Amino acid sequence: MAETLHWQKSTFSGGAEGNACVELGVSPATLHLRESDTPGTVLSTTPATLANLLEGIRTGSLAPASA
Repeated sequence: MAETLHWQKSTFSGGAEGNACVELGVSPATLHLRESDTPGTVLSTTPATLANLLEGIRTGSLAPASA
């Protein structure tokens, strides 16, 4: 990733120090998520795609993957 991101720790991480946190970095059109104990592995997505995933989790409306 060529750009430098400012990573923010999730408030659900409980304020604990150490490497047990989900972190979010934001660039103009993309959200980047990583786990603090493996900062080299980053999941990148758009805000709309992440919003759809979270809505599906909240409502239980995610369709199971077909085999």
